[in-house]
Amino acid sequence: MSAGSVAVVVPEDIGVPSWDLYEVSIPCTVFGQPHPDLADPWYDLRLCGMGEGRSGLAGSWLTVRTDYGLDGLAGADTVIVPSVPDACVEDGAPVPPALVAALRRAHAAGARIVSLCTGAFALAEAGLLDGRRATAHWMHTAQLAERYPNVRVDDSVLYVDEGDVLTSAGLTAGLDLCLHLVRRDLGAHIANQLARRMVVPAHRPGGQAQFVDLSVPATDDQSLGPVLEWAGAHLDEPLTVEELARRAAMSPRTFYRRLRASTGMTPLQWLLNQRLARARSLLESTDLPITEVGELSGLGTANNLRHHFLKQLGVSPSDYRRAFPARPGRR
Repeated sequence: MSAGSVAVVVPEDIGVPSWDLYEVSIPCTVFGQPHPDLADPWYDLRLCGMGEGRSGLAGSWLTVRTDYGLDGLAGADTVIVPSVPDACVEDGAPVPPALVAALRRAHAAGARIVSLCTGAFALAEAGLLDGRRATAHWMHTAQLAERYPNVRVDDSVLYVDEGDVLTSAGLTAGLDLCLHLVRRDLGAHIANQLARRMVVPAHRPGGQAQFVDLSVPATDDQSLGPVLEWAGAHLDEPLTVEELARRAAMSPRTFYRRLRASTGMTPLQWLLNQRLARARSLLESTDLPITEVGELSGLGTANNLRHHFLKQLGVSPSDYRRAFPARPGRR
């Protein structure tokens, strides 16, 4: 087993300094700090700016300088793109062509190419994700899928390992992927020991579906607003399409069609989403027993609650509560 060399691409233009700096710091922390008692030699880390020579990332309160340009990607065993400029995601601006070309050259030379969060847009632009499964932060997966239809975007997972190309969701999911790389390179024992030193789990249960906002989707259909608000306040009661349609003064068929057009969901899907959101809120903000959470959210028994959490979020209610603990004494 060998650690090898890691080249991290440092973007020059950042939209949210603290987020982008955090994602740059993750591979620096994992691969840049030697641990000779775990593996010697450790990884050889290099920071590569987007220009031809030394360049850096300038935030509103911190500047990062790099010793390499994109030529530093040449010869690296692993290349990591933590993010791309915000305009590339939100405004459809092109990914810097020099970065795209450098990624293609590195991949052709045998490097393992990795993205964290919006870095997936650079990999997709380079064609490295065509026909592959990939992910990004759940807030950006819709744009990724729309812009690159040949990529099989999965917004439910923390990271995707396609062998020579790997992608992760945003922020701390990048740490999950970096620890996974250590596990691949140096073995589970070393990855577990490193995770313990960083005081993080070696492997988190579930995927990023547990972090997606399931609140009531916006709708321009004013006729649905009152009935959806009423349903949201009565989730612990038996609710049927017929009952909701009657309150909306519509036939069940019309109500079904209007809700589907407005939210992209069937009435039953909408109800399930709202009940899951209610259950998540109760797990996050109270210490109520799981059985009571199921009843108050309208999901029924503890077993039924667990079934829907595992199916929709990929994590059990108990694991979800541990990830989002309530303040002591909250009821």
